[in-house]
Order: sequence, then C-alpha cells, then structure tokens
Amino acid sequence: MKRPQLKLAQYVIEACKAKEIKHIVISPGSRNAPLTIGFANNPYFTCYSVVDERCAAFFALGIAQQTKQPVAVVCTSGSALLNYYPAFSEAFYSNIPLVVISADRPTNKIDIGDGQTIRQVNVLANHSAYNANLSDEGYSDKSNFYELNSALNTAIEQQLPVHINVPFEEPLYLTTEERFLFDNIPAKQCSPIINEAKALEFIKHWNASAKKMVLVGVLPPNSVEAEYVERLAKDPSVLVLTETTSNLHHTHFTPYIDKLLTYTEKDPALREALRPDLLLTFGGLVVSKKIKQFLRGIKPSYHYNIDLHQGYDSYNCLTAHFKVDINTFFKKLGHYLLVVPSTYQQQWLKVKNEIQQIHLEYVADAPYSDLKVYSELFANIPNDYVVQISNSSAIRYAQLMKANPSLQVFCNRGTSGIDGSMSTAIGAAVGSAKPTVLITGDLSFFYDSNALWNRYIPNNFRVILINNQGGGIFRILPGDKADPNFEYFFETPHKLTAEHFCKMYDIAYQVTNNITDLQKVMVDFYTPSVTPKLLEIHTPRKINDKVLLKYFEVLKK
Repeated sequence: MKRPQLKLAQYVIEACKAKEIKHIVISPGSRNAPLTIGFANNPYFTCYSVVDERCAAFFALGIAQQTKQPVAVVCTSGSALLNYYPAFSEAFYSNIPLVVISADRPTNKIDIGDGQTIRQVNVLANHSAYNANLSDEGYSDKSNFYELNSALNTAIEQQLPVHINVPFEEPLYLTTEERFLFDNIPAKQCSPIINEAKALEFIKHWNASAKKMVLVGVLPPNSVEAEYVERLAKDPSVLVLTETTSNLHHTHFTPYIDKLLTYTEKDPALREALRPDLLLTFGGLVVSKKIKQFLRGIKPSYHYNIDLHQGYDSYNCLTAHFKVDINTFFKKLGHYLLVVPSTYQQQWLKVKNEIQQIHLEYVADAPYSDLKVYSELFANIPNDYVVQISNSSAIRYAQLMKANPSLQVFCNRGTSGIDGSMSTAIGAAVGSAKPTVLITGDLSFFYDSNALWNRYIPNNFRVILINNQGGGIFRILPGDKADPNFEYFFETPHKLTAEHFCKMYDIAYQVTNNITDLQKVMVDFYTPSVTPKLLEIHTPRKINDKVLLKYFEVLKK
C-alpha cells in the first residue's frame, strides 16, 4: 500500500485508524499532500474531496452529527484553516467531535514572508477542547504520540472539536511501502458524576414542589428512555416544554413554547400561574427567546441542569449542574422522586389544546405567506425523514408547527448562524443514509450555495427553499421599517432564484408561488428520483411579517 514518506504524516493517519476515525473530508491543497496520499490510499478510510473549506468543515460536521463519531477534516496551510472556524465553533457549542487536521509550514518558515503562511499554532484555541501542535523533528516522536493520543481521545471522550496542527517540510509527494507504527493509548469512557449532597438537595426540592417545569433543548432522537418519558408525562406536577429540535414527543408534553408564552401575556395572573417552583433542564441550547426572557424574569427558586458535558446558567438562577446523561440521572435518582398532587400539568395541557385550535383556525384563513407555507410543509413531510432546518426565520417558524414524531429534526443551534446549513444537511444525509430534507430561507441558501459543489449528494436529498427575497426576520424584529437604510443594510432584498444553481449541479428544480401549486407539487416531491430535488417557494416579502405579527396578537386575545 502506498504511504507518505514523511513519518509525521503516517503517525497522524495511523492515529486516526487506531481511534476508528473512518470519515475523512479533504480540502484539496499541496501542503497537506502527505496526508491526502496516506488517507486516500488506505482502504480503511472513506475519503471525501470538498474544495470549499467552509463547506468541507460543515459537511464533516453533518456526518459527525449523525454518526456520533469523530470525523476528520484536512486542509493545507494558510487561510484554508481559518475557513474551518465557523463549523469548528458550531461543533464546540453543539458537542460534536470534529477533528481539524491542518498542514503547516515548518516553524522556521513562519513570519519571514514565506508564501501561504499564517500563525496556525493554537489559532482555534478559543473553541478547541485540545490543541495538538506536532513537531517535525525526528527526536520528537514520543511527544507527537502523546499529542495525537491526547487530542483524539479528547474528541472521543468529551464529544468536542480538537485541532491538530502538522508542520511538513518539502518534499511532500514522496511515497514509501515502509510503515511507521503509532503507539496508541485507548480513549477512556466518561464516568457520570452525581454529587451525593447535591442529589439529596434535588430530591428534597423536587418532592416539595407542586409546580415543576422541565425544559428540553436540542436532543438527538431517542435520547430519553421510554420509561423516563412516561414518568415525566404521568406526573401531574410536571410540565414538560419541548422544541422541534428536542426530538421528544408525548401527548402530555407541550411543544409550543412561544405560543404558550404569548397566550399568557394577556393576563398577569395566568403568567404567574405558569411560574415554576423548580426548573429542570437538559438537552442542548434552546431556540425560544421568550422562554429565556420569562425564566430570567421570574427566576425559579431552584434550577437543576443535567448535561454530561457542561451546565449553562442560562436563566441566571442555576442551583446545581449534574454532569451526567439524563437516563443515568433518572436511573440513579428516579426511585426517590415522588409524584406530587397538583393541577399544574393539567391546567397547561388545556391551554395547549386551546392554543392549537386557535392556530389551526388562523392558518386556515390566513393569506398566502410564510406562515401558511410552513404549515403546509410540516403537514406533508413523509414519515421517518431526517429534517435539517436552517437558522433565522426557518427554525422559528418550525417551532410553531406540529411535528410528526417519526421525524428526526436538526439545526445548527450551537452558534445559530445561517452559514453552513446546507453543507451540514448534505453531510448528515451522507452520514445517516436516510432520506433527508433541508428547509431553508433564501439568505442561508445563497450564503452556502457552494455546498452544492459536492459530488456526494444522495439522490434522496431534498431542499425546500422559502424565498421571501431577503432577510424576512428583520421585518418581524423590532426596528424602524421606514428608515431608508433598513432594507439596504438589514433586510437586503434581492431577486435571486435557485434555478440556475440547480441546472449547474444537476438538481431537479421546481418552483411555486401560491398554495394551490404548492399542494400539487408536494404530491411527488418526495418520490424516488435519479437526482436530488429542490423546491423553491416564493412568498410575499411585505406581507409575511404582518401575517405573523397578527397571529401572535390573536393568541393574546
């Protein structure tokens, strides 16, 4: 088997194999040639070539999101590495084990005016769980083994991104049959930590609280064992609030957080009735700004966070963080938790049903708009699809819709950026091998349009592009819409369409601009095809915000 002649390159490749990192996304370049040669010629690895580095990193992130295993992304020296940073920071806040391997010039070539050099050492440190800066000196083998083991084990154990910087001196393209072995130190399994004193306090507070709110953030599907889902659902003192990205469903759970909080704005007494004595949170970051404002304002007496990695004091009232997964937490403490008599859950389940009836009546009579379109879309996604949603308006509209429990919903909520949504979705489709649909706004789509410059897009991949000709969310947010600079600098209206992108990349293209045509198109949009499909839906830019704002006003009344 052809291997790079440079020993350091072989160490990196052998390290990845020893840690069972199989997916390698390579951004073409010269300085990383030894790594490219080694990875591409080793049948153990599945290698992908993605030219645009920003797209490559998000593509790798999407694969890691679905496989829950580290995925490596490899680049040349210079600014190429910096283009990995958006996906790297998303991985940091979303607990995704992205492994960035950057080729570099030798140390003596940095800051002397040599080409394609920047200060790469520790350049991702603010969002990296480990920074391995390898040495190209032969006597440093022991140090390199230590650094590689530490970096890759950190990614595996902590489910966080790491950076490995690898300096190479020319010649770069020479190969050998000789194999240099890597001294592997296996990763350890993380041990859950439940502090006994804190656990006793939690049990006491839980059993004394008649109003307990459980708020669930981003969760992979099937994260919570059915036994514990039922336990929460059947406790009358527990109100479980979920989001579309929580992937947690039960008829006794409330998935309409923003609608619920808007409904309570009409009556201070109703809002006070919602205030919990105890707040329990688990899962990743939460989309709803309303729930953050509500909880920061009323500050529950106790807030306990359950998270295997890190506990955020998101509501400025954190009592304790248990560094453990939610199933282990309930397994260890569940039999001590009592069912407390209460009307708390029942009161808000009645409100949930009333809100949903208001929603259905309003949407049925609403004019053609984003709200109407999203309602139609979520009613027609086939069972068992992976649904990727872009940020900004798309994920917020998704929170208002009833989600099919068989769907698996994802969104890059770590940093909540519009960059990389499509690249992530394509990577997720590759990583899961399941039918996948991306629902995206126009700015996010065009921002990441190089994602389609990718030969690995499966034929069962679908894109739904809601094109409202600009940043429609800015028409909803507070601000002076009459200001002459509003459209130009905030909303950024445009007349772009995806039609020619689809022609260029051989993607089946359909377009609609009314609800009747949309309903007709949806009949065969998800049927099997020999190419991916994109459906572009044009909506009225200056009507969408009015329809949505009136929707919330109706909820208040």
